[in-house]
Formats: sequence, structure tokens, C-alpha cells
Amino acid sequence: MDMYEDFEEIRVKDVYIIDALTDPTPVVLLENESGSMLPIYIGHLEALSIGNVLKNISPPRPMAHDLLINIFDRLEIKIEGVMIDDKIDKVYYARLLVRKGHNLMQFDARPSDCIAIALRTEAPIKIRKKVLEDSEIEMSRLEGARVMSIFG
Repeated sequence: MDMYEDFEEIRVKDVYIIDALTDPTPVVLLENESGSMLPIYIGHLEALSIGNVLKNISPPRPMAHDLLINIFDRLEIKIEGVMIDDKIDKVYYARLLVRKGHNLMQFDARPSDCIAIALRTEAPIKIRKKVLEDSEIEMSRLEGARVMSIFG
């Protein structure tokens, strides 16, 4: 059985600020080919990092994700992809897949960090189908919220 069998590829639609009843919160919106969407609430720094890549903005100094990519490049480590594979108690879990020579390694990481790294290397982002299917509840939570672009 293929370890990716119950996964499908997903893309980053955009990063938004959700201005609900509480504090404004950044969210990265993921979308599959058939238009199913999944919002993942993320931190402000991760939102800025993801937004920079989506908008082709290069900060004057490398951010943490840029630094990591620079280190990986120098060490000849390739980003193979990202797998968002679980959600427990409203927290999403992801793994970063990296290859060094013939060794494929997996690292537990926050989805936001994985996405920021994957976008910089054009690595595929995959999500467990069951996790995406459960996302309709998350989308309904966004109804009525004011959605703003992260860059104003």
C-alpha cells in the first residue's frame, strides 16, 4: 500500500486576517482541485512569511524560513514535501519530508512552518483526505467574519 494513498495534493489559496469577535487572527486557506477549502489558524510571523512568498516579496534580511532553506541548500538537503495528516483537539499536525542522499526523513512540524518552507521550494503539500473532509465545520466558522488581506 502506498503511504500517500489516502492523501491528496492541496494548494495555498491565500493568507487572510480574520476579524471575528475576538482578536484579528491570521489564517492560511488551503484548497484542493475540487474547491474544498480548509482554513488553518496560524501565527502572525508565519502569516507574514507565507504571504511574502505568495506576493513575491523578498525581505531585506532572511526570515527564519529563508534561513532554513539556505542551510538545507548548502547541506544538499532537498524538501520532498509536506503532509498534513491529523487534527486533534482543533490542532493540525504535519510532517516535513526531507531527503539527504538516499535517506528520506520526516520531521514533526507545525503546518504553518511546513507550508512556508514548501512554498519556498515548490514542494508538494498533501493532506489526509479525512482531515480535509472534516474541514466543512472549519469553513462554517468563518461565516460572518471580516476577511482582510494580510497586506492591507
